[in-house]
Amino acid sequence: MTDRATLPLTLRRHSEADLPFLRRLYADVRRQELAAAQWPEAQLQAFCESQFEAQYRHYQQHYCSDRFDIIELDGQAIGRLFVDAWSTELRIVDISLLPEYRGRGIGSHCFRRLFQEAQSSDRTVTIHVERNNPARKLYERLGFRLKTETNEIYLLMEWQPAHARGKK
Repeated sequence: MTDRATLPLTLRRHSEADLPFLRRLYADVRRQELAAAQWPEAQLQAFCESQFEAQYRHYQQHYCSDRFDIIELDGQAIGRLFVDAWSTELRIVDISLLPEYRGRGIGSHCFRRLFQEAQSSDRTVTIHVERNNPARKLYERLGFRLKTETNEIYLLMEWQPAHARGKK
């Protein structure tokens, strides 16, 4: 396993040229959850394409896109990290990695970078997660706690800087 402290990870702002990669990443992330539908490949691709377009438009309209970044490992695009920075909070809009890069500490490494930023600017880090999403266990291991239930599907989780924990 790679030493997480020396991972050659970089973040760079996404551009129009990254849209084919972002489409493929979205489809790869959704493929497993959609497997039960047993759709023909063409139908699966068409569905993922339309869902990606809707999600991407929503993100562009409702969040500041200055920090919609591509995660690169050794200069190769392997994921995305979309963050909206507010005065008291860093909201993780989306974090996704290609399947072959999951479970290698890369996501945790990205979170720790955000935690350092939040700590130095006295902000919290928040993320919405589906109740059944296996990533929820990772978020809890990293120190995220339930902030609120937003609806039957999503939870809002929050990480607080060390000095702020326990002040409630």
